[in-house]
Amino acid sequence: MIEVASLTKAYGQRLAVQDLTFQVAPGEVYALLGPNGAGKTTTLRVLSTLIRPTQGRIRVAGFDVVQDPLEVRRRLGLVNGGMRVYDRLTGREVLRFFAGFYGLEGQAFQEALDWVANLLEMEETLERRVMEMSTGMRQKVVIARAILHRPPVLLLDEATAGLDVFARRALLDFVKAYRQLGNTILYSTHVMSEAEEVADRVGFLHQGRLVYEGSKKEALALGEGSLEQAFVRRVKEAA
Repeated sequence: MIEVASLTKAYGQRLAVQDLTFQVAPGEVYALLGPNGAGKTTTLRVLSTLIRPTQGRIRVAGFDVVQDPLEVRRRLGLVNGGMRVYDRLTGREVLRFFAGFYGLEGQAFQEALDWVANLLEMEETLERRVMEMSTGMRQKVVIARAILHRPPVLLLDEATAGLDVFARRALLDFVKAYRQLGNTILYSTHVMSEAEEVADRVGFLHQGRLVYEGSKKEALALGEGSLEQAFVRRVKEAA
């Protein structure tokens, strides 16, 4: 569902991502792990068609991100850490507004709303204005607007940043539930414990390069039970 082949992204003389290659299978959670500045967000911005690659071939759900960006967006959801929604609107009004971008109106919108409200257990959130919501409620609205059109591919970029413990737990539980529906998730984070909980496979990104890729079980074995230890060890070896 995600194919990245020799992705390079340059900003002037600086290479944010260098010759990056990986694939994510249908129904898989792939954790892209690395510290701030490793190139994770740049990679996800390319995948979501927000920026163009300098080099490489990138496909999402079978469509090229450069040649068919609209088709990619129809099959993609994106949640960034710190995403905001309009304070004065209710949850329902926010979702109705974003549903319009996907052509979901009338009965189609109501069916999408019922589905996402049930999945995220957000019925009480729909009639409350955003300014009156808890952090967890706001995050549910952010996630809901990203999956209203039921995208088969979901990108999560540091999606737990700034969340309290309850909101963070709700998001991790959602990742598991969305995967169980057969969807593909690319989970980008620097928090190794989150990847230990939700990932099927992991990739370690360091200074724009993929320095390790394997199953979560293999990575944990490398780090003697710790993804953090595995990451530090592999980066030192690569250096």
